Amino acid sequence: MRDTRESRLLLVLLIAIAFALITVDIRGGEDSPVDGARQAAATVFGPIEDGVSSAVDPVGNAIQAVKDSDERHDRVAQLERDNAALKAKLGSDDRNNSRVKQLGKILKTAGAGQYGIKGAQVIAIGAAQGFSWTVTIDVGAKDGIERDMTVLNGDGLVGRVTTVGPGTATVLLANDPDFTVGTRMESTDELGFASGQGDRPLRVELLNGKAKIKKGDRLVTFGSQADKPFVPGVPVGVVSRVDPSGGDLTRTLYVRPFVSFTKLDIVGVVVQAPRKDPRDEVLPAKPKPTPTPTVTVTVTPSANAPADGLQQEQ
Repeated sequence: MRDTRESRLLLVLLIAIAFALITVDIRGGEDSPVDGARQAAATVFGPIEDGVSSAVDPVGNAIQAVKDSDERHDRVAQLERDNAALKAKLGSDDRNNSRVKQLGKILKTAGAGQYGIKGAQVIAIGAAQGFSWTVTIDVGAKDGIERDMTVLNGDGLVGRVTTVGPGTATVLLANDPDFTVGTRMESTDELGFASGQGDRPLRVELLNGKAKIKKGDRLVTFGSQADKPFVPGVPVGVVSRVDPSGGDLTRTLYVRPFVSFTKLDIVGVVVQAPRKDPRDEVLPAKPKPTPTPTVTVTVTPSANAPADGLQQEQ
């Protein structure tokens, strides 16, 4: 339409009519005279509005989905944090339970041998003493720890104290090549000296070259003068191999130690020796052999079969 004087007058007239219809519609309420026209317009333009709404709704839904996604992410993150905290608590509880069991075994060992002990925790492995097998424990001089005290755990001999500080001490482990301890065989009382060989079995030289020793025999500490560095009766290990005697003055044995030196955590330092040698009282009970099951088969002869195994005459 061209912008002329007539077109401008027509536009003003249409606007005036629109305002008049709006006023009449508002005043008429539900009985508005233009209600029928409004319904007809809704019938015509309704589908178009629905189409526009359908086209626009995905955008709104996407915005809402992003919002919900953020909320879900927060919930998942919170659940992950709660799960991690629960696992950490359970892990801590498992470790505490393990330590309680270790301490219980140590107390049982100390009770069997009548050792006065001071509990300690291993806080470092391999102190600054070259390539020695050593550990550092969290007790020292202020706890009554002295050099050349026996160290044990619930399984047996761990080592001996070599250096002592105010609050810590260094323990030379029994598998160290520089470690030597006097031993006594269970029951037979054969004496010898056990030496460490790192991650290999302990090497034991028996003083009696003709001693009758077999695989599975067990050893304990013989004890030292004035009980330093070793108190008597501490379990050492089990014989895993015996070298042939060969007429030598000594007999060589290889012993698997009771203690696992790579899994040390809670240990006990013997601060008071027993009044008497506990002998073999501290050794654990020997495992009972598993009985071999036997099967008895009963065969019932057939009624048609001859008793003497011969064929019946026809």
